[in-house]
Amino acid sequence: MRRTLLSLLVLAAAGYLFLPGAPDRLAGASEGEARGEKARQMPNEAASLDARRQQLAEKEVALKAKEEALGKLSATLDARVNELNAAKKGLEGAIVAKKKADSDRYKKMLKIYKGLKPDQAGALLNKLDDKMLIELLNQMDQKTAVKLIPYISQPRVLEWTRLNLQGN
Repeated sequence: MRRTLLSLLVLAAAGYLFLPGAPDRLAGASEGEARGEKARQMPNEAASLDARRQQLAEKEVALKAKEEALGKLSATLDARVNELNAAKKGLEGAIVAKKKADSDRYKKMLKIYKGLKPDQAGALLNKLDDKMLIELLNQMDQKTAVKLIPYISQPRVLEWTRLNLQGN
């Protein structure tokens, strides 16, 4: 064993065997310079990698902040959409209630006009504006409208007829 150890030391000293920490005698000056260059590049590369890591960490922090801001905006928008949907449902309910009330009022008015004599009802209907007259005529049953038409001014009856034929 001593002999093997001694042989290794002789080979290492002669430069035929590279031992860690032992100088390399066979390597030329260019290899030494290359190693020196590599040694100088390694700190530069390490510094570059550190700078890149720092940049990525900063970008990650900024990205997290933006994600949090977007999350808050999203929650705000969702809450606003829910508010608007609730308001929309309320308005739709109010519209339905108003239409029902209007329909009930028209039905009451129709009963009143239906109870009058045709000439009296026609005289009163002629005093209404065109839009109201047409709406009331549209709400009336056919039998009542037939009785009232001779007592309503003919241009208004023709306008009502025209609108009904056009589908308005």
